[in-house]
Amino acid sequence: MSSDSKLNQDYIPPKVWKWDTESGGKFASINRPISGSTHDKKLPIGGHPLQVYSLATPNGQKVTIMLEELLALGKTQAEYDAYLINIGEGDQFSSGFVEINPNSKIPALMDHSTTPPTRVFESGSILQYLAEKFDALVPKDHGAKTECRNWLFWQMGSAPYLGGGFGHFYAYAPTKMQYPIDRFTMETKRQLDVLDKQLANNTYMAGEEYSIADIAIWPWYGNLVLGNLYDAAEFLDVSSYKNVLRWAKAIEQRPAVQRGRIVNRTWGDAYLEERHSAADFDGVLK
Repeated sequence: MSSDSKLNQDYIPPKVWKWDTESGGKFASINRPISGSTHDKKLPIGGHPLQVYSLATPNGQKVTIMLEELLALGKTQAEYDAYLINIGEGDQFSSGFVEINPNSKIPALMDHSTTPPTRVFESGSILQYLAEKFDALVPKDHGAKTECRNWLFWQMGSAPYLGGGFGHFYAYAPTKMQYPIDRFTMETKRQLDVLDKQLANNTYMAGEEYSIADIAIWPWYGNLVLGNLYDAAEFLDVSSYKNVLRWAKAIEQRPAVQRGRIVNRTWGDAYLEERHSAADFDGVLK
């Protein structure tokens, strides 16, 4: 019996689950039920205090967009080196990466301007860390700042349903199954409706000021409605979310977003595997 046939049968969970390394799917070769490193390898360190180790997935784009926005604001101390972590090859399980992020997920940041150096992992934590370090991209008004954080944490809690739920079963699972696709499509569309209603009366997620809330949400939901994620724009009828589309298109035009989204990218029309200075973008972006 083929593996697809087995997956399509009614599943009866065993009393005790055991790891089946033949489970299939796009990321089956790197998924495992244990943490920790699989091999010894030091991470490179460039010439800037801020060192990013990442891949241009939506979570990775958040951090490099944030850093490019900070540089655009004249925060010269936000200069950074960005090194590629190829998650398909298991780079995230190297001893050097696990020292920075014991959860073995990109992105990860090391700040060598502190003594000792500060490790920062989880994309939301990195955005908050950089916003506080450079006093930028978070509203000063207490109410607006709170609203910014509301939406930042909304993204952190909601995107797993889009990525690990909808994206996995719609685009990456070894076989198409109606129940999980329907389940997570419903949730994804509900989330898009939440965003659409918020953006009906606000230019940006937290009001009239561009912030880390937008930087967190755009790589997931902006890319989704612009047709850059899971090839699912038609399936999700994204044209019906007019306020989200307006917001997504406006942010897409920001030069810092155009730069940051391609850092640690190895595919597409424009990509930059590593980034060490602004000059690296010369000839890459049209």
